[in-house]
Amino acid sequence: MSTPQERHWDAVVVGAGFAGSLVAKGLGERGWRVLVLEAGAGQSHAEALEAYRTAPAKTPNSPYRSTPSAPSPDVTDLSGEAGGGFHADGYFVQRGPLPYASGYLRANGGTGLAWTGLAPRMHPEDFRAGDFGHGRDWPIGYQDLEPYYRAAEREIGVAGDAEEQRAQVGLPLPDGYRFPLRAIPRSYLDQVMSRALDGHSVRDPAGPAPVRLRVVGTPHARNSLPTPGHSVEGGSCVGHASCVPICPSQAKYTPLRTQARWRPSVHLLTRAVVSRVLLDAAGRATGVEYRGDPADGTRTVRADLVVLAAHAIENARLLLLSGAANSSDQVGRNLMDHPVLLTWGLMPRQIGPYRGPGSTSGLEGFRFGPARARRAPFRVEIGNWGWTWALGPPDGRVAELLRSGGPDGRGRFGTELRRTVADRVGREFAFQFEMEQDADPANRVTLDPRLRDPLGLPRPALHYDLSGWVRRGIAAAKGVSDQLFTLLGAEDLTSFAPGAGWPGYFEHEGRGYAYRAAGHGAGTHLMGTSPTDSVVDQWQRCWDHPNLYAVGCGSMPSVATANPSLTMAALALRSTEAIHRTLLARRRLNASPPALEGADHP
Repeated sequence: MSTPQERHWDAVVVGAGFAGSLVAKGLGERGWRVLVLEAGAGQSHAEALEAYRTAPAKTPNSPYRSTPSAPSPDVTDLSGEAGGGFHADGYFVQRGPLPYASGYLRANGGTGLAWTGLAPRMHPEDFRAGDFGHGRDWPIGYQDLEPYYRAAEREIGVAGDAEEQRAQVGLPLPDGYRFPLRAIPRSYLDQVMSRALDGHSVRDPAGPAPVRLRVVGTPHARNSLPTPGHSVEGGSCVGHASCVPICPSQAKYTPLRTQARWRPSVHLLTRAVVSRVLLDAAGRATGVEYRGDPADGTRTVRADLVVLAAHAIENARLLLLSGAANSSDQVGRNLMDHPVLLTWGLMPRQIGPYRGPGSTSGLEGFRFGPARARRAPFRVEIGNWGWTWALGPPDGRVAELLRSGGPDGRGRFGTELRRTVADRVGREFAFQFEMEQDADPANRVTLDPRLRDPLGLPRPALHYDLSGWVRRGIAAAKGVSDQLFTLLGAEDLTSFAPGAGWPGYFEHEGRGYAYRAAGHGAGTHLMGTSPTDSVVDQWQRCWDHPNLYAVGCGSMPSVATANPSLTMAALALRSTEAIHRTLLARRRLNASPPALEGADHP
């Protein structure tokens, strides 16, 4: 590992994921000398692919090299208890009544290596969550972010149908706008759903009126054919159906693609775990302390400006470790995610699951409108990967058929087994209801000095629960699902019970439900209009420190129902301009930065 502690940088960026890579690129293009410190390791695509191929448990983090000094939370850390409740055994200290069930990845590229690649925008209404009595309003509106949405879509290469997004989602895209890439083709399941559902209406148990159904394509950061004036980087999507955790053909965007465009003034140091932000007596950030291996001592790097881009939970942890940015007592609070209700069953005929991206279309009609005042809104994803998320890959069902799948309770074998597997697996499908979670100060990240990581730093201690509003949303989603199954003529096999497979099991009004988590951690350093009740301003600059920025989903006052990565990217690009202005105010631009001897570079 390189040791640049003697250098003074224009900016230090902590974290080489989505937001950190974009900020570093933008600053490098403006001539600033930038050091990016990444806690995890890097590895080649071929190495990651081979690790995934040979992994006994193919979890989201399984392709990527773990770093002992920077452990990552994983979905295997949680299990349910037979009588209800859950057990947690991993990086997080879980202390809430329900588990925070999302993981993330501490590696070069961050969780952006393992994301789904879905890139929808938030709706203008999503920026006014507080107006509906749940959560908080943003200090900016959709129109403030709109140019940066377009810039982010160019940067990461989003495929979509602009006309469909205007007409069916209600997004006010500029006249003549085209996504950089043509829309990803619909799956066969999407087409079956469209024929069965389009034009029908279902009753929203919490809404004032029926909701008209329409299957709508989802924008993707995944290569298709470019539209005029654009090009494609990486390979084409060839339907490997392993976008999470890794795209073998490299059709899906990852932050490594942005890192490949970094200017020479941007340098990367991996396996560098930042443990503290250094502050002077006036409250200005002067640099950071970091450590590598446990045997190494603490090192210091100085900079005119510090950007934290290490994930919502790690950003909050680092601010708490530093005693920084917390005059409002809001650091670590308002932890959010997308709790996901899954429902699954068998279609009446073959629908060709387990191929292509995990989801290519959805139902958008439950995201907006007055019903969100009564229950959490949700977006319905049509899942192309059968029952994988709900019950695991088909292997488990095959094993069950071998054990006891016959009509006499004995196993099925030979031709009978093959016929049964082909029939059932080919009809498996699932809906994924992604719920908005409101910002609740009680859901939070704290530190417990008694429980430490391999470097001796306190681990994140989480308190997490679902509000009554979210629980009502999940109950309403199940009611909608019941009607969808009826319209499809499908056999509903959804069943929730306390046990190892459902750590997120809970009861609401006498009925059992369970949730998975989408990996969309947000909150913890919210942006707002006042330093009294928020951590960062609209530019993601900490109110308490004029040259300390905390960027990423942690700044989002509401997480809405859209996958947040595109919005995070747009916010990062917008904040890069503010960071540039802050640096300009600090000193004149150095247009000829010297090379750094010995630093890593992608």
